Amino acid sequence: MIDASTLLTILLMASVTYSTRALGYLALRGRTLGYRATAVMEAAPGCVLISVIAPDFASDKPASLIALAVTLVAATRLSLLPTVLIGIAAAGVLRHFLG
Repeated sequence: MIDASTLLTILLMASVTYSTRALGYLALRGRTLGYRATAVMEAAPGCVLISVIAPDFASDKPASLIALAVTLVAATRLSLLPTVLIGIAAAGVLRHFLG
């Protein structure tokens, strides 16, 4: 069973990630964006996610480091959503079995 603070953290992370994309598009609606501005708008949610998982780069836990490696490999081949889902699943499974 998931505890309330974990669920609240997941919900807040999801809302912050979504709001970075939605608020940017709402603020710039009606304007024609150039290639660079569009690229920045699409990269913003990924940057928020990176800030969440960045502490695992300095982790000494094998499960976190292996999950990070799996996520990096997925990121080189897939788009953002499948990469996030694979990263979450890898972290959950590896932490369950490796601790």
